[in-house]
This record gives sequence, structure tokens and C-alpha cells, in this order.
Amino acid sequence: MGLISLLWGIVAMFLMLIAFIPLVGWANWLVIPFAAVGAVIAAIGVMLSDKGSNGRAKAGLMLNLIVVVVAAVRLNLGFGVI
Repeated sequence: MGLISLLWGIVAMFLMLIAFIPLVGWANWLVIPFAAVGAVIAAIGVMLSDKGSNGRAKAGLMLNLIVVVVAAVRLNLGFGVI
């Protein structure tokens, strides 16, 4: 679960960076739910793994949460259009 969530977060980050291009800001409407699903997968991975072996799941959780926050701020700045 940890590796899946980390890879999911990397893909979400890549999609978010593409959405920084002017006039492609509407893609953040798709990135936020995508990253939220990755955060849920990561949270499940953190809960199900042992204390010493949940580093990738924690990293995936943090990465997905950062993507959600940055994409939401970007939507607020551009009003979801640009």
C-alpha cells in the first residue's frame, strides 16, 4: 500500500505541475479528487503496516496532502478557470 500511495502521489504531483500552465488550471478540478484517493490509500497503508515499515505510506500521505492543498490554493487564486 505504501508504494502504491507514493507512486500515486508522484503522478498527482506531475498532473498538478501540468495544471500550473496558464489556461490549464481547470485540471486542478481533476487533480484534487485524484490526490484525495491517493491520500486515502496511504492512510490505509499507514494503519495496516507495522510501526517501523510505514515510511513509504507516510511519504505518500504527505505528498498527496501537499498536492491537495497546493491545487486547492491554485483553484482559489484562478477561480477554477485559469
